[in-house]
Amino acid sequence: MAGADPFDSDTAFATAVLPDLDFRPKLLPPYHVLLMDDDDHTYAYVIKMLRELFAHTYEQAYLIATEVDLTGRAIVDTTTKERAEFKRDQIHAYGRDGLLDRSAGSMSAAIEPSVTS
Repeated sequence: MAGADPFDSDTAFATAVLPDLDFRPKLLPPYHVLLMDDDDHTYAYVIKMLRELFAHTYEQAYLIATEVDLTGRAIVDTTTKERAEFKRDQIHAYGRDGLLDRSAGSMSAAIEPSVTS
């Protein structure tokens, strides 16, 4: 059998070693970055932070700030898990709101898996 092609379709070896494999790329599941509401940050702070960290337009940032204020939280980005963790950490490191004396630090943020159908 020297010189026989192991990948020849007539060889049983080929079907045993090369099962029907799916080589399509698998997408990573997306994650949401959530911004949580508090009373220690102004709209101006939230808008500035969202524009700097997420490149949202003024209008997008204002709408997100309003949603956070009204519902207690808002999705500010949907991305890979690693980037979501990074963006959450950027929010946590952004610092206090200089417009409010009672502001002691950054806003709270979290990540959660995006539920996709």
